Amino acid sequence: MALRSFTEICGFERETLLRFREISLSLPGVSALPGGVKFPDSGGAFHYEESGKLLSVTSNRFIHWSTSGDSVQLVETSLDTNLLNNAVRLKLCHCSLLPGGVSITETLNNVIILLSTNQSVHRLLLPHPARMYRSDLVTEVHMQSIFTDVGKLSLHDSSHSVQIPGGSGGASCSTCWISDSGEAHYALASPAGGIMVLTLPPHDAPGELSVVELKRSSMMQRFSDWMPSAMRGDQGGGGALSLAAREVEDNCFLFALSQDLRLRLWSFRDQACVLEADLLEYMPSCRGARSLPGHGHRLRLSLCSTGLCLGVYLAVPGRGQFTVLQLVSTDSNRYSLDHVSSLFTTQETLVDFTLTPTDIWAVWVDESNATVVKYINFEHNSAGQWNQVFVQPAPEDEVHIGVDQDPRETYLEVLFSPLRFTASAILKALQIFRRGSDRDRTSDVSWESLKKEVTVAVESELQSSVTEFEFSQEEYRQLQVEFWSKFYACCLQYQEALSLPLGLSVSPGTGMALLLKKGFVSFLLPCFAVDHLYLSYDEYLSSEEETPIAEDPELGKDVLQLVQCLRLISDAVSVEMAYEMEKALEHLQSPERAADLVLESLLSNDSENVMEDIQNKLQDVRNPAAAMTVLLRELDLETDSESLISVSQDTQGQPLGVRISLSQLYGSSSAVSIVCQAVCHMTMTRALFCRDLLILQKLYLRLGDNVFLGGGAQLLQLQQDLIPRSSNLLSSYHLLKHISQSMASPVALDIIEANLQHLTVLELSDSPSLSSASVLSPQTVVELFYQTVGRKIIVSQIYSQQQSSSMLVWSHMISNVVVLLAQLLWPSNPGFQFPECLMANCQYTQLQEYVRLIGPWCQVNIGSCRFVLGQCYLANGEGQKALQCFQEAATEVEKEDFLLRLTGGEEEDAHPRLQYYNKVLRLLEDVGLPELVIQLSSLAITEAGSDAHSQAALWTRIFKHHLDLGHNSEAYEALTQNPDSSMQLDCLRQLVVVLCERSQLQDLVHFSYVNLHDEVVSIIESRARGLDLLAHNYYELLYAFHINRHNYRKAGSVMYELGMRVSRENRTPSGLQQQVNCFLSALNCLRLIRPEYAWIVQPAPGATYERAGASPKRNSDGEFSSQPVKRQVDILELRDLEREFILSSSRLSLSQLHPSQAAIAGGASAGEMVSLLVQSGLFDSALSVCQAFSLSLSPVFEGLTFKCIKLQGGGRSLRATPGAGWQPISCQQSSTPRSQVLQTRPGGCSPLTCSVPLPDWLIKSYKEVDAASLLRLYLNFDLLEEAGDLVLEYVDALLGRNRYYGLEGPLSATSPSVWLPYTSIDQLLQTLNETQTNSSMYDKVRDRLEDYHRQVEQTTRRRLLAR
Repeated sequence: MALRSFTEICGFERETLLRFREISLSLPGVSALPGGVKFPDSGGAFHYEESGKLLSVTSNRFIHWSTSGDSVQLVETSLDTNLLNNAVRLKLCHCSLLPGGVSITETLNNVIILLSTNQSVHRLLLPHPARMYRSDLVTEVHMQSIFTDVGKLSLHDSSHSVQIPGGSGGASCSTCWISDSGEAHYALASPAGGIMVLTLPPHDAPGELSVVELKRSSMMQRFSDWMPSAMRGDQGGGGALSLAAREVEDNCFLFALSQDLRLRLWSFRDQACVLEADLLEYMPSCRGARSLPGHGHRLRLSLCSTGLCLGVYLAVPGRGQFTVLQLVSTDSNRYSLDHVSSLFTTQETLVDFTLTPTDIWAVWVDESNATVVKYINFEHNSAGQWNQVFVQPAPEDEVHIGVDQDPRETYLEVLFSPLRFTASAILKALQIFRRGSDRDRTSDVSWESLKKEVTVAVESELQSSVTEFEFSQEEYRQLQVEFWSKFYACCLQYQEALSLPLGLSVSPGTGMALLLKKGFVSFLLPCFAVDHLYLSYDEYLSSEEETPIAEDPELGKDVLQLVQCLRLISDAVSVEMAYEMEKALEHLQSPERAADLVLESLLSNDSENVMEDIQNKLQDVRNPAAAMTVLLRELDLETDSESLISVSQDTQGQPLGVRISLSQLYGSSSAVSIVCQAVCHMTMTRALFCRDLLILQKLYLRLGDNVFLGGGAQLLQLQQDLIPRSSNLLSSYHLLKHISQSMASPVALDIIEANLQHLTVLELSDSPSLSSASVLSPQTVVELFYQTVGRKIIVSQIYSQQQSSSMLVWSHMISNVVVLLAQLLWPSNPGFQFPECLMANCQYTQLQEYVRLIGPWCQVNIGSCRFVLGQCYLANGEGQKALQCFQEAATEVEKEDFLLRLTGGEEEDAHPRLQYYNKVLRLLEDVGLPELVIQLSSLAITEAGSDAHSQAALWTRIFKHHLDLGHNSEAYEALTQNPDSSMQLDCLRQLVVVLCERSQLQDLVHFSYVNLHDEVVSIIESRARGLDLLAHNYYELLYAFHINRHNYRKAGSVMYELGMRVSRENRTPSGLQQQVNCFLSALNCLRLIRPEYAWIVQPAPGATYERAGASPKRNSDGEFSSQPVKRQVDILELRDLEREFILSSSRLSLSQLHPSQAAIAGGASAGEMVSLLVQSGLFDSALSVCQAFSLSLSPVFEGLTFKCIKLQGGGRSLRATPGAGWQPISCQQSSTPRSQVLQTRPGGCSPLTCSVPLPDWLIKSYKEVDAASLLRLYLNFDLLEEAGDLVLEYVDALLGRNRYYGLEGPLSATSPSVWLPYTSIDQLLQTLNETQTNSSMYDKVRDRLEDYHRQVEQTTRRRLLAR
């Protein structure tokens, strides 16, 4: 389809002012000329030769310039990468740049900029981009511009800047070029008609400036050059107004268009005029044209397929003419001009035009100072019909403020929305509005800061003008409107000045058309067919004979007729009506109802009979339903292309250089701004189109059969199909318009990190890449999407259908990019990349608004929208709302690609909805919302059905979060519901551990544990045996657990085990006290049950009680044990526990008396403990241990004896007070069973050894228990008197004369036999007999024995007789 029109898209970015590097150049000897001529500002552009090649470093790269007085601004721009240090402003002091005085040429190694002024010429030698980088593969997002090192150039050097010899203050125009040999030529036109050509030698060759003057060769011409003009009579008509040069083979031709409408061709090599043509020959009705003052004539050259073509614009008042001529040469070096085409226009003031091989592009300024741009094909246009370029309209003169709108907010929204004002215009207006010394304070501020500065300035101005302190709300509103409108008018003024056109440029390689303006550059983009119809001026629309959107001519006429009606409706809709329609869409009201209200208003206020005209035109539409269907089809961006859902055609198979180039294509900030502004402009246009179409359809319904020739069938189609489709399209384009103008919010770093963590949980972190930094200062959300996600998809889609070697044709490429981006944004397409991008970049407010706007009417990606809305709520802390959205999204999981992708990575055999729930549950856990996790898990269980594995996982999750929240009963309930035994056991183990750590043992003990009793006991036992007693004590929990269930034997076993562990691991006073308590508790437990069950099982030493955590297979050195571990058990009864209790009590008593001995006592055996106790004087405890463990009491009484001797002090004092100090041992002796007193006989030696007589109680005890031992003791210590008395008394006792010796009965025939220690008595008698001092005692003993023997003899006889 041939292009019919173009649309202007402003290339300014909504940043602060472009930073120019200022360079000032003042040549010696150059001073300001008196009364110098001021030349108009101009602009132009240079496009690199390889700007249309994808793999070139100069792809989509160009330089544009603008001149004003003595300054020239040069800016290098790329649509692929961001160029650093790309703007320079060169000030040539005391000089004025001439028209045509800027030329840029590229060579293999350099970019050469030639400048010509009225007093000097300059050459700037800059490196070529292809030579600036070490590698052909440039991967950086930012690249250095060729202007980076411009400040290092020696511009004062004669090889770069030269003053024109003799001055040329009268030059009117110029042209510059570089010859094939590298020389720089500057052609300056003199007012007299001559041309001065200055030549600088090549930059790398020595030489000086040379000057050549081109003049006509005839003598009369030379004579007339110095003759006064009044004598010549030609009024100086020979002065050139426009120059152009072209190298042809080995010659250079210079074209000069003079004021007298003569075109002269000069040969620079021959320095002669080789052709002179009168252009009046090509002008019809040319009478008097030569005498009219014409200063707007222009001349341009272009190399066409047939040769060198000239484009000449001839300006005469009231009309203008473009004439295209072709230069023709013959063999004899003679030249002529062939007429190709003449084209006419009625515009008054031509600013600039450019000639391409096929077209003429021109820009004018009309009487209202508005910019007009048109183009035409000069080869195939017999009708002379110019094609339109829809320039960006100036911002509205007035801002409509609704009654429900705040003036300040409304004005700020208009001022800072895309497509309206540059930052430069707002800054200048702000500086003027302040009228103070702080004007320069805003020279470099961010976009948001600038908005705040504007608000403060206007509000301050308002406050300073107020003289009263009280206002009504309406009065204050009026004041706000007044001051804000004043500032708005100031911005309008500066924006208009910055929008003044300076030039036009079309790239010969790519066809990129640029409109150079004073403050920025605009790009001309192809206009889509349906937009072209709606935007075309009435005179163009009425002259259209066919439309590209309908192949059938009759249908095409119907479409054109309908569009004319739409234009009439558009003109008739007032600002108030448009605002009401916009508000209805914003508030999600029915578009059809809003269209009805607007139609009612139009019909009731039809003072100019517009609606009547529309009705008349509708009569001529033969098939309105078909025409509307065609229009709706063109407007609908819905596509089934799978490539827009994901990048199916990846570029991995391409070479590295191609992949890098594709990764940068249209990726610069300029390209981002252009593409997204183009989408915004398209959506704004089509939103109006759909609005007017919906109103027209409502009018059709009202008129009914009066305009429908087909009758009721078409009315039914209109009502049931066409109107709903138009309504849906209107809502869709309103949405796209909204997001195209919606600004992205800056995001704090902590929010980005939290969001990245959430996306990682969802496994979406690599889906839309997060931008590390914004390219534009304030991006719209569409720009953010295009930059981070959309561009990659679009480029991959384009290059899946064409080769990487294809030329980057501007009209084709930019149209595809804009359409594909709009399709990615189209809400009815299956792709969900845009909302996903907003979610990934934390644009939650904008995402919520997006979902709100599509909610009532969009039936695509419903579940996905609910999910991302839930993400927004989650980020804003509204958990319950988020949960509701997640639940609503679950029903669409199996239908939508985004949700299906979301479930990826889960168990493949699980149901997709359960996979979705798992992802959401993990997200909620990551955010930290356990209550919501429990709610959603409970819902998911109902979906799990018979999937036991999923149910187990969900119950486990519910248990975990109930437990974390302290809901112990609910956690236990969830545990019991778990169908998986292993998971149930894990949960049970966690329940025990957590409740123990929280000391919530009451809950733990009192749970019923149905079918889990043994598992609970096993868990607690394993933890009790595996953990350090000092840190955790699970034994007490286990004891309470058994006690609560009346299992006293188990409880006793637990406490006994604890006591044994404490005896090994905690040998401190507190540990010994704990050990005593344990054994006491164990005793109490066993005493509570029947005796036959009062026993416990004890693992043998070397098995359980060796060391906590010891390996059953290895020894303490880590080696394998030679013998397998054999386990055996011992049965402990009540008496065994009593012995352990007595032993531990004695250890505790010792540690309480001597804390330092606690460690020794803790590991001492029973025998060792007796010694330790006796040494410490704890005889009662020692005696208890001996009795419990059946040990000898001798050590106890020996120790006690020495203790008593020590108390008595020893020596003769004891004799004076016999028995003093022996009370302790007397008490012990009396409390000891008689059977055990026999064991204490050796203890009696201790007093006698110390020469201390035996106490009476001891002697008495001996007599009653063992008189023979006492006798031997006396004999051992030579106590003969005491021994003799003992024998006498003992014999008397046998004879029944006393009762001291505890005999069962005296000697008699009926009583049991009695005996005497004859060996000891014989020893006594012998000793007494040998000593002289004891003779009397000897006689007594012997007599008494004889008496005893007689009695024995008598008794024996009696017994024998009795037998």
